[in-house]
Amino acid sequence: MAAPKKVFGIILAGGEGKRLMPLTADRAKPAVPFGGQYRLIDFAVSNLINSGLRQIVVLTQYKSHSLDRHITQTWRMSSLLDSYITSVPAQQRLGKRWFSGSADAILQSLNLINDEKPDIVVVIGADHVYRMDFQQMIEAHIESGAKATVAGIRQPLALANQFGVIDADPDGSGRIRAFLEKPTDAAGLADSPHEVLASMGNYIFDTDALIEAVEADGEVATSSHDMGGDIIPYFVDRGEAGYYDMKNNDVPGSSPRDRAYWRDVGTIDSFFDAHMDLISTLPVFNLYNTLWPIRTQSVNAPPAKFVRDAVGRIGNAIDSIVSPGSVLSGTHLERSVIGPGTLAAGGSTITDSVVFDGVVVGQGARVHRAVLDKNVVMLDGATVGVDRERDLERGFTVTESGITVVGKGELIEP
Repeated sequence: MAAPKKVFGIILAGGEGKRLMPLTADRAKPAVPFGGQYRLIDFAVSNLINSGLRQIVVLTQYKSHSLDRHITQTWRMSSLLDSYITSVPAQQRLGKRWFSGSADAILQSLNLINDEKPDIVVVIGADHVYRMDFQQMIEAHIESGAKATVAGIRQPLALANQFGVIDADPDGSGRIRAFLEKPTDAAGLADSPHEVLASMGNYIFDTDALIEAVEADGEVATSSHDMGGDIIPYFVDRGEAGYYDMKNNDVPGSSPRDRAYWRDVGTIDSFFDAHMDLISTLPVFNLYNTLWPIRTQSVNAPPAKFVRDAVGRIGNAIDSIVSPGSVLSGTHLERSVIGPGTLAAGGSTITDSVVFDGVVVGQGARVHRAVLDKNVVMLDGATVGVDRERDLERGFTVTESGITVVGKGELIEP
């Protein structure tokens, strides 16, 4: 019986997340809160931990303090079995420069791989919402004989121009014939003409092959040093790139409704929509799957509390998630996700919204189709998301679909 392969995990978490501004004005994209008490990074780490990986590094760069703190405070592993999760900032090991792309991040961090000497390296992004058993993908990678394997998720053909698309070799070999970046003329899958196989940004490599690829890429002055744009095509050209169809991934506790769920929350609209996926009776993405838990830092706060306000008004909460430490007093809450420590006063309404930690909503205040970052304070009678022109005048971000975003610590007056 062959000895088990040693697997090393790398999470690419240096993303700036410009399209999520102002939520990324003071933090890296993977550190953006999500789903009440989570951070986006928690989905990537949870998937790797649940898949059995025990040596994981998180490569950081952009405004990484809150991300580094979250990893340090939350993700602690037993050193007895040489297990760890640690954040690694850009170290300028190859000169006085920062990471110039995801492939360059790995090139500048090869010391981490050389120290551990793994057989296989799993490389994933840090800002997608999904569940995935990577052990199943690792087994498929080994069996295929490919040097690199790309995870693909089925997406509507009409959305092909939003993704990197895997063009599978029709001979059934499981190899990638071409890797298409946001194609406008993509063809559908043979077994599903109305779908394409979009790259999830998750990769598995034989270690020696990955090192050779990033070192070769580092010598190409015209390269953008990107994993999807440069490294995977390198393997495709050599006939060494395979694909893994996410439809074959069987995550414990998943349902037909959320089994193939994967969201790139790179824009305010997609970020907002992903939250709305959490709150239906039969959620499109189920946070309550205890067989494949999404873990995060424990919130040291009392349970959420719902009470009448000072004049006896009774509040209610409909189709919503409310995090610990929140007190809603005579508040009407509907189709919303509320972060820890939110305080909402009598007569206030919060509908179709995402509220981060420590937000204060004054008496009679109204929040509708909005995202409120941490520590926003709404004075009595203030509104957000009710009057688009008024929101724009106050300097708030308003998307074309009408979602208003208020940055961290803003004071909102009537």
